[in-house]
Amino acid sequence: METEIRGELARLIRGHRWAALATLGRDAPLASMVAYAPERDFSGFLMLLSRLSLHTRSLLEHPRASLAISEPDTRAGNPQTLARVSIQGEATPITEDMPGYVEARAVYEKRLPASSPLFGFGDFLLFRLVPREARFVAGFAQAYTLTAEDLREAAGPAQRGEAK
Repeated sequence: METEIRGELARLIRGHRWAALATLGRDAPLASMVAYAPERDFSGFLMLLSRLSLHTRSLLEHPRASLAISEPDTRAGNPQTLARVSIQGEATPITEDMPGYVEARAVYEKRLPASSPLFGFGDFLLFRLVPREARFVAGFAQAYTLTAEDLREAAGPAQRGEAK
């Protein structure tokens, strides 16, 4: 994938905070809108979800999920040309007693500071979706299937902790 296309993908992921989360429900698939925070290197996508929500209960039963992020539709032009990415993987809870929880929570709160009080509510769980693959549509007739490594490459060397 070209450097320019990787940059478009990184801007799309970092430029938004709201995405569609698709889960496997008991009787049917379920899509819900959720806030998300990408880890610096795109190796994980964090979501703070309430156990009261059907999508959370579905994830606890079936962790396979997809997170879809899209450019907003401004009603100008053809919506099929909007950049979008669908990230497939497994979403599992990160609890306070697990390694990496403090860092993950800090990433989430930095991106979504108004969420801080929710961490004190007993029904909220911090989930981390670990990508297996993704489908990036950069515009009409510009579609790419990506591996988890491709996503990390799109994050850029500085975001992966590598020297420039």
